[in-house]
Amino acid sequence: MAKTILITGTSSGIGRATALYFAERGWNVAATMRDPLKADPVLQHPQISLFALDVTNADSIEQAIADTLNRYKKIDVLLNNAGYGLFGPIEAIGNQQIQQQFATNLFGLIEVTQQVLPFMRAAGEGLILNVSSIIGRMALPYASSYIATKFAVEGLSESIRYELDPFHIRVKMIEPGSISTEFGKGSMQMAVSDPYRASMGKFLSVFRKSNNAGAKPEQVAKVIYRAANDPSNRLRYLAKPGPFFWMNRILPDAVWRRLLVKAMVK
Repeated sequence: MAKTILITGTSSGIGRATALYFAERGWNVAATMRDPLKADPVLQHPQISLFALDVTNADSIEQAIADTLNRYKKIDVLLNNAGYGLFGPIEAIGNQQIQQQFATNLFGLIEVTQQVLPFMRAAGEGLILNVSSIIGRMALPYASSYIATKFAVEGLSESIRYELDPFHIRVKMIEPGSISTEFGKGSMQMAVSDPYRASMGKFLSVFRKSNNAGAKPEQVAKVIYRAANDPSNRLRYLAKPGPFFWMNRILPDAVWRRLLVKAMVK
């Protein structure tokens, strides 16, 4: 019997590529997004079902899970992928913007997970895959709110894997580096303040250049597929992390800070 994966945020980028990648390999895919009527035609695949799901709306989550179970009878894997990036100096970001960032990237992930878990416990097994980022383990300037959500996802994932182990539910994280997707376009919000404008402009120039040279969504989809089929309890799966990640891991903090400031700030 084919396995079933429920994916949030499949309207573009990693989510869309992953839905198609799994479907082409025989999986049943519940591809969710806020408005399925706007779905990319590429998702019109016999192994894919499109369902409406807004991760900031508990009723929407409940309905999407019910639709998935009605269609496929089970959920073997949940991929928490929905999210967006909020960029700008912390001084310029409004409270409502920060709350919405956390509502989507963290609280929505938690709510979807909470609602799926009872069905996985009843089945006696399951896998939660959370899309984090390399900046869930290292910080960059002008992305504090977004990075805070990813640091939170890292801690959350590492914690709940212990809670869920007795029920044979595993937890894994996907940590992409720079990704050449719509993330640098429609999935990105910006807050700007004059005192920071020149410095932020330099950061964005480096950030966009890095994204343009980053991994394709299909490359990340392959990593997600490998994680979904890995029977081990491995927690983290890197997806083309890039040189900045490795420098951050091996360089002394003072050296790393000087390098980062020179490259991205001053």
